[in-house]
Amino acid sequence: MDTKSMKNLFSKSMSNSKWAIVTASIVVFMAAVGFLFYEGSKKTVALTLDGKEKEIRTHANTIQDILQDLEISTHSQDYLYPSAGTEVTNNMKVVWEPAKQVELTVGDKKKTVWTTASTVKELLRENKIEVGEHDKIKPGLNEQVNGETKIHVEPAFPVKIVEGGKESKAWSTSTTVADFLKQQGITLDKQDRVEPALDKVINVNDVVNVVRVEKVTDVVEEPMAFKVVTKKDSDLTKGNEKVVQEGEKGLKEMKYEIIKENGKEVSRKLLSERVIKDSTDKIVNVGTKTIVAQVSRGSSQESSSDEREFYVSSTAYTASCNGCSGVTTTGINLKANPGVKVIAVDPSVIPLGSKVYVEGYGYAVAADTGGAIRGNKIDVFFSSKTDAYSWGRKSVKVKILN
Repeated sequence: MDTKSMKNLFSKSMSNSKWAIVTASIVVFMAAVGFLFYEGSKKTVALTLDGKEKEIRTHANTIQDILQDLEISTHSQDYLYPSAGTEVTNNMKVVWEPAKQVELTVGDKKKTVWTTASTVKELLRENKIEVGEHDKIKPGLNEQVNGETKIHVEPAFPVKIVEGGKESKAWSTSTTVADFLKQQGITLDKQDRVEPALDKVINVNDVVNVVRVEKVTDVVEEPMAFKVVTKKDSDLTKGNEKVVQEGEKGLKEMKYEIIKENGKEVSRKLLSERVIKDSTDKIVNVGTKTIVAQVSRGSSQESSSDEREFYVSSTAYTASCNGCSGVTTTGINLKANPGVKVIAVDPSVIPLGSKVYVEGYGYAVAADTGGAIRGNKIDVFFSSKTDAYSWGRKSVKVKILN
């Protein structure tokens, strides 16, 4: 091959190579333009997915398409804004919060709820559950909610509390008496008593009674009675008494253990006693001398010039009659001497101390007087009411012997 032929062949080869390069360049350019057009036609969307923010560019037509592209499955209880069928626009903002399954117990009623609430407070509001200031909530209102959260609401109810006798109103949940008292800031002493018992559960309208029990020691001084000692005295007429020594009370110290409930004494126990001052006995002499009422009926007395006799109106009385003291005007104790023969007289007619003989009654002594005994009247003494009633009222002859 000559030089000219080789030149032509080389020139033809260069021309084919140039066309290949141009063609390849056009293809690359078209691909780049297509890519740029494809990318440029995407829409920018700001996503907030379960609290996490991200920005994407997408050709998705709807929000549902975006979620499918991201392989996110949704639940009917989820929070999604805008809605799943909303057409995607450039610079759109999409928020998705997945719903959580939470166990909710109010009182003794338990249920499972789906929620997108972030806190316990939001969940309760979402379920229209009102919480009072005394209600017990666990976990707290500001605690975060997740799929493992268990919420327990104990509604408070009124309880009457009586502490130391003073009544007041309080609020409680279904708790024990011990926990309730702790919540109320009430402390118990060792001897205090509580009704119902501390381990009992409080119910609506229960009454919790705290009885304050106090044990104290009391020391008091008490008087001691004196004894009355009697001694026989033959110089005193029988029935008469004479105080020889006045009695004086002694003094003793008494130590008591006192139990008080709510400030009031309920029991008292004697622990010990000690004599501080001895008592002094009262000494009384009692007469034993007997007055002889019988008078000798010798002829010398009956014939005495002092004797005189006359008729009188007579009645009878006893030592226990109305207004009677039981002791005659002259000091004879009729109760101590039931067998003595005594008449009550008007001293201006029959002198006191006179020995007399009364018809139907016998020998006696004029030893008493009476408010109704005036003039020729006498009142004869009987120890028995029956004998006095039997005597009645009658006229009798009286003989004054001296």
